[in-house]
Parts: sequence; structure tokens; C-alpha cells
Amino acid sequence: MEPSSSGGLGGYRLGRREFLAAGALAGAGLLLGGCRRAEEAGQQGGGGGVGNFPETPEYNFVFVNHVTTNPFFTPTQYGIEDASALLGTRYQWTGSETSVVREMVDAMNTAISGGADGIAVSIVDPDAFNDPIRRALDQGIPVVAYNANGKGPGTNPALAYIGQDLFLSGVEMGKRIVELVEEGPVALFIATKGQLNIQPRIDGAIQAIEDSGAPIEYEEIETGAELPEELNRIDAYYQGHKDVRGMFAVDAGSTQGVAQVMKKYNLHEQGVRAGGYDLLPKTLEILREGHIDFTIDQQPYLQGFYPVLQLYLYKISGGLTGPAETNTGLKFVTQEDAGQYLETESRYEGDSERPRLLEAPAAS
Repeated sequence: MEPSSSGGLGGYRLGRREFLAAGALAGAGLLLGGCRRAEEAGQQGGGGGVGNFPETPEYNFVFVNHVTTNPFFTPTQYGIEDASALLGTRYQWTGSETSVVREMVDAMNTAISGGADGIAVSIVDPDAFNDPIRRALDQGIPVVAYNANGKGPGTNPALAYIGQDLFLSGVEMGKRIVELVEEGPVALFIATKGQLNIQPRIDGAIQAIEDSGAPIEYEEIETGAELPEELNRIDAYYQGHKDVRGMFAVDAGSTQGVAQVMKKYNLHEQGVRAGGYDLLPKTLEILREGHIDFTIDQQPYLQGFYPVLQLYLYKISGGLTGPAETNTGLKFVTQEDAGQYLETESRYEGDSERPRLLEAPAAS
């Protein structure tokens, strides 16, 4: 069958050979035109910088973290490294190893006095960072929040927040709790009450449970900041509350502790439901075995990658582009897909230094 033209060539019908020849000539013309435009862009717009960006100084972006050695932030640091390599910037990773706010503020003040080109800070206290952020902004240093944002958007002077919407993620977990448990006593575990990278989650879960009207009695239990302590407190709680129908946690360590207790006493087989946050390997192993119902991935790699991009764009645009509020996501990981996390070594999940090209599984 010969393709026909209607209108553009006055009704003239091209034969197959003529049609293909004309298409080849048109394609060649587009290709040559594209090459010329690319050459012109390289001559006029590149400016010696990376990609099509202008030439810049080697910007130094400082990340202030609350638990600098915590393995949760390994993929975050890989994200920072990868974005820095992409854009030709450098970075510093500083703050506190044990969530001491004073140490974080001191690190931020050092970054300001040292002339940092941009600062990303995990705002785990509602007030302590406000003055340093204002001082940085007054000196022309852009500041973004990542991973934790105080009490929520608009409550501190940072230009944007990059991280999980903590309260909303808690609401979604609360809805899942209501679906799984339906009624009865539920324990909600939190490492440190009031810490603003986890407290909004438990607040959101409680709101969702209350809004549902379900006959669920919840109790909030503090577990501590170290894994052995968290496990011991969760185990002790179960020993004193064997009528519990659900055990859920809002931080990585408590989630692993819940999973271990669920497995130890084979509670899922007895109808107890459980879940929590983050991707510690032991949590994923126990999830794959079916002892808990879910864990939540907040994509920590993106919490390092995106701040570098946003600070860079802010600098090269004179403050006209970005930063912008960025939710790094809420993904429920269940028994069905836990194996993919365990079997895939990746910089993007923090369990491999080596860059690798990975293929996403086919949609089911």
C-alpha cells in the first residue's frame, strides 16, 4: 500500500521508494541542522562549565547532619558525591554523631564564617537553627533543609525542604495500621520523643487512627537511640502486653527491633501485625520471611542528590531559580518486593560504593 499525502503536496501520491527517499533527505537535513545548532551552543553558551552550564568557581556546599556516622545516611552521602561530580562542586559532611543540637549549630556557624557557598541542614530542633539560617541568608549563603524540617514548611527561614513529608507519611502509615489491625491495642514505638525527624510521623499515625474511628487503643513508647536498647525495650513491652494486636515504629532502629521481636515469638502467625520505616538489612530479611507487614522507603539518596542540584541552580541563577520544596517520597515495601532490595547491591540504596546500571523489573 502506498502512503498518500493530503493537502501538503496538492494530492500527489508518493510511491514507496520516493516516500522513503524523501524521508531520508528530510531526516538528514534535521540531523545536520541539529549538529550545527549543537556546535553553535558549544561556541556561544557553554562558557567552559559542565554540560551547558556556565563556568563557575568550585562551589563548596556544607551538609550539617544530626547523626553523621549513622548508616542510614550512607546513600545520602553517595547522592551528594554523585551530584558534586556531575556539577564540578565539592562538599563537606559535618554536624554531630549523636544528635547534639549545639554541635550542629557550631558546625553551621563554622560553615558560615568559612564562606560556604551553600548549606544543607537537617533541622531536628524547632528553634535552634533559625538564627544561623538568617545570618547565612543575610550573607548571601543559600540554606536548604533536608531529611528534617523542624515543625513543617514555613516554620523556619530555610529556602526549601528536601525530604519525606514526615507528617503525611505518618498519616499513611496510620491508615495502613487501621486496615491491618481493625481493633485492639497497638504499640507505637519511637526512638526519641520530640525529635523532629520522627515525631511528625507518629503524630500523623495517631491522627489517622483517631480520624478513622476504629476501636484501636494506641500507646506511644520511647525506645532510645541505640539498637540494643531499642530491641530490649520492645521485647520488654511485649512481655508485659501480650494482648497487643499491632506493633509499629517510626524510626529505623525501632523498626528493626519490632521485626526481631515479631520473629522471636512468631507473632505474625498469632495475628499480630507490624511495620515501620527504613531499609536496614535485618528488617528487610525479616520482612521477606513474612514476620512483619511492611517497611517504608524514604529514598535517602535523593536527600543528598537534590540539595546539591538546588543549591547549584540557586547560585548560577542569582537566586532566581529554586530552591523548591521536594518530597522524596513514600513507598511501602512489602514481602513481595523486599527480596529486590536485598538482592540488589546499589549506591542508590547505600549497600555498594560501585556505580552500576540497574534495570527496573517489569511492571506486573
